[in-house]
Formats: sequence, C-alpha cells, structure tokens
Amino acid sequence: MTAPAAIRLEGVSKRFGGNVVLDGLDLEVARGESLVVIGGSGAGKSVTVKCALGLIRPDAGRALLDGADMARVRRAEREAVMRRCGMLFQGAALFDSLRVRENVAFGLVRSGMRRAAARKIAEEKLAAVGLAPEVGAMFPTELSGGMRKRVGLARAIAADPDIVFFDEPTTGLDPIMADVINGLIVECVRGLGAAALSITHDMASARKIADRIAMLHDGRLVWQGPAADIDASGNPFVEQFVRGRAEGPIRMAPRRP
Repeated sequence: MTAPAAIRLEGVSKRFGGNVVLDGLDLEVARGESLVVIGGSGAGKSVTVKCALGLIRPDAGRALLDGADMARVRRAEREAVMRRCGMLFQGAALFDSLRVRENVAFGLVRSGMRRAAARKIAEEKLAAVGLAPEVGAMFPTELSGGMRKRVGLARAIAADPDIVFFDEPTTGLDPIMADVINGLIVECVRGLGAAALSITHDMASARKIADRIAMLHDGRLVWQGPAADIDASGNPFVEQFVRGRAEGPIRMAPRRP
C-alpha cells in the first residue's frame, strides 16, 4: 500500500475579489521528495504555500499536511502538525533583537524545550550549515545576506522536521553563494528524509534542489515532471520561462503609468 503524500493539494482554488489566484490546483509531495514550483510573478506560487500551511483558507478544495486539512482542523491539531514543519523564508525573517543561536532555538523553546537543550541543538544546526561557533553570539544585523540565509536554514531544520518549505531560497544572493545554499538544502533535506516544497523563479536553484518540478501559470498547473526533463519538456510555457524569452504564451501585464 502506497503511503499518503506528506503534502497534498486537492482541487485548491482561491480568489481575491475578482482575481483568481489558484484555479483547481492538484499537487502532492511524497516524504523524501523535493518538489520545486516555478512560475512568473502572480502565478500563484506564494498562495500555494500559504494554502498548504493553512495560513489561507481555500475557496474550494483541500490542502493536507500529513493527512490533516490545515484550514479546518482544530487549533491544537494544527499546531501539532506545524511543529513537524520547517520554513525558510525569502528574507530569512530573523528576529533582529535576538542573537543568532536564539533565533535558531526560537521554535524549540516555544514548543517547551529547555533553553539549554535548545541552545545545544541550535549550535549543532549552525555547524551543519557551515557557520562557525562564534556566529551564534552575533545579531542578524551583523551578518551578510548569505549568512542570514544559512541561519534561516538552520532554524528551518532545528526540529528535524518531516516537511520543509523554502520560499525563494536564493533571492538576493550572488551566484556562488546561491549555489552554496542550494547544496546545503539538498544535504539537509536528504539527511532528514523530509518532504520539501520550494517556490522559486531561479532555474539554477530549481535544477539543483528538485527531484520534480511543477510550473504554475495563472493559478493552474501547466506542467510537472522530473527535474531532468525540464529542458526537453515540449511545453511552450515551460520553454519560454526556462529560456527567459519575452515572446511566448506567457504575457507580462503592461505597467500602469
């Protein structure tokens, strides 16, 4: 019997006013699999993640994490599921008033772990993402963009999550640091055996961290398949996006004066 998907979206639709953002989206991620969702701005990538986490309630369909309907479960069950999830935010979303090790340990302490134990785990995770011990005593404002991303990744994996979300993990990084972060993501996800759902417009990142890639356009899934097939998809939306062409089925909305 096949195990249920760790992340599963079934016919998810969402609109804001007259704007349809997701239109009957079906998507799933198995445990141990890394799925990367690509697409242009406004394609529905961020709303997909927010629906999966239960931060936004779909107008139709269901978003399930480990079988729990995140928009409809009771608060206690939702919080229990969320404790098994990790999230790397686009801007790292670190607390500037807390030291690095306190940022990494934040979720562990909130879940009831003693501070000493949480600090030990934080130091281990910082080492796992290649940061020296003294970095733990620093404040986020003292860090470079790449270091902030590493701290954000350490925090995302601090609780050894079953499910991990990555929101534009390489935005704002130079190509070399982006490749370092991508490599760390691959190592961490494989080490955890977690289900990973990432959203990005960075094709170098998508190729490196994905087992499978799915493309959204106007809130619909227009293609999905193994990452190795992305350059020979035969799909006009994918080909235009991957090659960065202005001409094709994806039309950019004209800028307002």
